[in-house]
Amino acid sequence: MTPLLRILRPLLALVTLLPFLAPAAVPAASPPRSVVVVATIASPISPVTADYLSSVIERAEGDNAALLVVELDTPGGLDTAMRQMVQAIIKARVPVGVYVSPSGARAASAGVLITLAADVAAMAPGTNIGAAHPVSIGGGPMDNTMSRKVENDAAAYARSLAESKGRNAGWAESAVRESASLTEKQALERNVVDLVAPDLDELLAQADGREVRKGDARVTLRTKGAQVTRVPMGLRHRVLSALADPNIAYILMMIGVYGIFFELSNPGAVFPGVVGGISLILGFYALQTLSANYAGFLLILLAIILFILEIKITSYGALTIGGIVALVLGSVMLFRASGDPFLRVSWTVLITMAVVSAAFFGGVVSLAVRSQLRKPVSGSEGMIGAEGEALLDFDGKGKVRVLGELWDARSDLPVRKGDKVVVTAREGMTLIVAPGKGQ
Repeated sequence: MTPLLRILRPLLALVTLLPFLAPAAVPAASPPRSVVVVATIASPISPVTADYLSSVIERAEGDNAALLVVELDTPGGLDTAMRQMVQAIIKARVPVGVYVSPSGARAASAGVLITLAADVAAMAPGTNIGAAHPVSIGGGPMDNTMSRKVENDAAAYARSLAESKGRNAGWAESAVRESASLTEKQALERNVVDLVAPDLDELLAQADGREVRKGDARVTLRTKGAQVTRVPMGLRHRVLSALADPNIAYILMMIGVYGIFFELSNPGAVFPGVVGGISLILGFYALQTLSANYAGFLLILLAIILFILEIKITSYGALTIGGIVALVLGSVMLFRASGDPFLRVSWTVLITMAVVSAAFFGGVVSLAVRSQLRKPVSGSEGMIGAEGEALLDFDGKGKVRVLGELWDARSDLPVRKGDKVVVTAREGMTLIVAPGKGQ
């Protein structure tokens, strides 16, 4: 064998074995499926909804979601909470879409500005958007100057949001100044929203491939066929949202009033005081959440003080009447919100609680007055008017039997044994008597 063949033989053998030594081909990995996070807000805008939205945005950012969709159905709400939600949407590191749904839903008042702030604004068929004119909440009526300031501020804010998202800034301003409203078709035609979709899947299909701006960057949405993750309100947010209802807040305040009243009327009962204290604290939280009118709150507080004083001072109902008047006036003033019935106590609840309170405290006062006027049945006063029987003949001092007991007696008129006598007074252990009727 020549030296050349000796060199080439190992090389030829290696080439022959290479196909068997090569690793099996690995199929290319499919790209990870995008995630869409969905939050639902179907209530008035309040600090609770603002906190809920912030928590969902944190969740979406943690999941690196392709889009956060906020399903919105709201009659409006507090300006401060609305601005918190708008700022959270703008600052979010993931695209945020607002979807006014389901059919029959609305984005009114504060909901208009939240929708305008979204990176993707969409509506379902049969929905509407508009009527964003600001109203006075909790602070009484505004004068003309203050009303113009608030209106101009809200109009400029709405225009700014619309312009920043490339939407109809003129309509946004008219929604504030003129309470203009649009259906979903009109909103799409007038460039107020970007999409009209019958359901979430269709919305994600239409949004796929859209380019939105987040800060200085542009993001292309990849939402078609995305994995949908819903994040409902947790127990904490649901409880706080229920407390933000003015009717619930008012009922809690009244339960607190009754509980404290019972505890002070019957010291040591404990249970009424515990229930009343907890109810009052929850009621105070709701007052803060709803920006209640402090004049109304102070009147209710005055009513509580008057009811408590009625226990300590015999006013024959004067303090209770004053308390009922203060309670009714404070209740009417507590959540005054022109044009926004969801931010004030309903008349049904108000009248019911006022009647119940008047009947309850009126009954308590009636019992107290009757007890004050009732004839004493014990002690020295309880003997007066009692009937007895003379045990001996006497003209001046003698012995009588009254209420089954023997007493020394004195009479200014002669009394014979067996005669009926009536007690007219008592001096120590001696009864002053007079002959009974018919004697």
